[in-house]
Amino acid sequence: MHPKDRGDNGEDLFRSRLDNIINPRHELVKLGAAIDWPRFDESFGAVYTDRGRPALPTRLMAGLNILKYMYGLSDPEVCARWVENPYYQHFCGEIYFCHEAPFERSSLTRWRQRLGEDKLSELIKESLAAAHREGALRLGHVKRVTVDTTVQPKNIAFPTDAKLLYTAIVRLGRLCRRHGIRLRQTYVRVGKLALIKAQRYAHAKQFKRHRREVKFLNIRLGRMIRDIHRKIATDASLRDLFEPELSLAGRLRRQKKRQDNPKVYSLHAPETECIGKGKAHKPYEFGCKVSIATTNARSPGGVFILHAKALHGSPYDGHTLKAVIEELTEWIGTAPERIYVDKGYRGHDAPKPLAVFRSGQKRGVHGQIKRELRRRSAVEPVIGHLKEEHRLGRNYLKGRDGDRTNAVLAAAGLNFRRLAQWLKILLLKILAALSHAKTPQPA
Repeated sequence: MHPKDRGDNGEDLFRSRLDNIINPRHELVKLGAAIDWPRFDESFGAVYTDRGRPALPTRLMAGLNILKYMYGLSDPEVCARWVENPYYQHFCGEIYFCHEAPFERSSLTRWRQRLGEDKLSELIKESLAAAHREGALRLGHVKRVTVDTTVQPKNIAFPTDAKLLYTAIVRLGRLCRRHGIRLRQTYVRVGKLALIKAQRYAHAKQFKRHRREVKFLNIRLGRMIRDIHRKIATDASLRDLFEPELSLAGRLRRQKKRQDNPKVYSLHAPETECIGKGKAHKPYEFGCKVSIATTNARSPGGVFILHAKALHGSPYDGHTLKAVIEELTEWIGTAPERIYVDKGYRGHDAPKPLAVFRSGQKRGVHGQIKRELRRRSAVEPVIGHLKEEHRLGRNYLKGRDGDRTNAVLAAAGLNFRRLAQWLKILLLKILAALSHAKTPQPA
């Protein structure tokens, strides 16, 4: 059911109004006033029906997710802080101070899953619109765009063959116990011993012995799979329950060091991909590729993110530029005049009339273009802030939908934080100007 509108129902003598508690000059108060909250009601209204229990207010759920990604908090942390922080409650549309949260922690998860990437992109669009209204971003800044890609790591341990095989044994044994299937042997005890030996042999560079222990685990996992197939052969419902786990374990047993099909790097997140970075400190990362488009020129409020999108299948950077430009044009309402990229976009598929300038390019680079091309590297610290402060450095959301959702929300969180900082600086400038005007000037 659609959320109900929370209006001001008058004075409540037994509760404290937030207007009487908070400082009206706080940046979250200013940011809450700068955001067009009714826009979210119109955009997100299509995902609700006219039946069932009334949904939680849109401003409450959108505000919680904005605060979460602004300050890099987890769902439990943002819920705990909301109860004790009156500025968080005022930002989310509360009129009176609440001593208990009117929502559950899982409400955030269900709200994100209901909206998806397409609807949540309205947060990025509104952050840019609010920045333009407050003077932190000008229209000319969105004409010069820098595009780059990075890796969004998944929340998984570093994958090794021995560890994955042992984990598959444990997961299948747990599933069998849950459904009352008695196996000939679970191999948990001998499997753990083989895993310890394999890790020690690999550390000591005794790879022949290491391969022997890995083969031991592979054989035991195959025995377990065949035993489960025999036990569930006559029960169609159990076959449907066990099919995803057995299929994943079978892929894990058959995969080789070099193969064309996607490998399994995690059993709880099988969508994880291995992306080679080619850097000495981190040759490989496990997650998915994310495209980030930012303003090239430094606007008054800083560098803003214009577009963010998770890309699965580990595509070549140059083959992603056309789709990114088309979606970016739809988001900001105008086509960019110049695109600045790094050498990874050599042989890009962008439309010919569009001016795309690559790092290290000499032909056609002069004057203002040369200066803007030098500013291309400003996208790197933006990516660093996304990873360190806005939860792009480790994605905890489930599945490919979680990858896409996390990338969009991280970009929106950075934009809203930049806007809050700009409003704080703007207020300080106004106060300083007023103080200077009141100071009597010497004769």
